[in-house]
Amino acid sequence: MAMVPTWLRKAAALDAQTVAGQGIEDIAVTAGAAIGALDAVVRRQERWAGAWRQRLAISAAAVTARQAGRIENEAALRDAVLLTRPGDNVGPAGLFLLAWRRLASRPADELLTEKNVAAVLEDLGLTLNDEAVSDLTDDLRQLAANTGTVETLVGAFAAAERYGFRRVLGAWLADVLLAQRLGWTYAIPLLGAEATLVVGKGRARRPVTAALAAGAETEADWAKSLLAAQARAALRAIDLFAELERRADRLLAVAPKLRAKAADVVVEKLLSDDAIVASEQIAGMSDRGLRRLFDRLVELGAVRELSGRATFRIYGL
Repeated sequence: MAMVPTWLRKAAALDAQTVAGQGIEDIAVTAGAAIGALDAVVRRQERWAGAWRQRLAISAAAVTARQAGRIENEAALRDAVLLTRPGDNVGPAGLFLLAWRRLASRPADELLTEKNVAAVLEDLGLTLNDEAVSDLTDDLRQLAANTGTVETLVGAFAAAERYGFRRVLGAWLADVLLAQRLGWTYAIPLLGAEATLVVGKGRARRPVTAALAAGAETEADWAKSLLAAQARAALRAIDLFAELERRADRLLAVAPKLRAKAADVVVEKLLSDDAIVASEQIAGMSDRGLRRLFDRLVELGAVRELSGRATFRIYGL
């Protein structure tokens, strides 16, 4: 397990006042170290990395939905998606979760196509015509190819702002661009869960890179805030990784003891997703058999029941 050094945890504990008092170079070093530690975790490519990314996705969805004026928490979002049939209406808040699940489950190098960007905008309740979607994806490709790490982070939010969608779309785009820059197979939901993320006031009037080069105070403060948020989010993701590693190890340890038919399929589903419902249709296993298997896994301490209900139960690491 790649441990986070104490100095990095202390340096990443940045509130707004601390951020304001530091130079952008110091905060960039902290963010770079945090992302480096996260990169080491991502490249381990653990069997249960899918569950990790999806657990981060639901956290991001809960925060972004709340910022959009919704009241649904993580449990309600999980219900909205898991207790509906594919293609059914999952509600406005459920669409936020679908957007972040898309980021966590599709290859990172496919996420910024016009088709995917249009789908994410729809999930987030945002609207752009086809020409504007094309322009946005062109902007993102240029941003990814021609700017440095800090400018890419800030530029993702600036690109979203040019179309009137800075906060939630900016976080989604920034996470995708980070994954593409680092060569990750899948993006990691990070900035969406930053409830205190500050992304500046008003619309950018000029290119972000030019503003930073000119030393514009508002743009520099904006960049520092985003870098600090990225550092916090990276360490939070590493901590969740460590927590899920212990739970996944327990599940994998008891897996050979499971004698139910298709138990191996259930184990893989638990390792690859945030949660599954007790009524999941699994070939070779009846509803009753699946419920018995989940009862056994809970008894062995290998999974948790996440809904707290007596019916329509949901299980995950």
